[in-house]
Amino acid sequence: MSRSVTELAEEALALPPESRAYLAEKLLETLDFEEDFAVGEAWLKEIRKRCQELDNGKVQTIPADAAIAKLRESLA
Repeated sequence: MSRSVTELAEEALALPPESRAYLAEKLLETLDFEEDFAVGEAWLKEIRKRCQELDNGKVQTIPADAAIAKLRESLA
């Protein structure tokens, strides 16, 4: 007996955040896009730099709700 998409989705949503992120990434990789997303060399350089900063612990991420609250506070 096969499970429905709804059942799979419910099961996936019960996974821990890291597992959901991994699953979402894997599912997105399987989609065919009509065209590749062109990324200029300057953007690639910036992406690599930021990834290195995260990997090396030079910068830390913050939750989106905290970032939005900080932005709202600065605009008030």
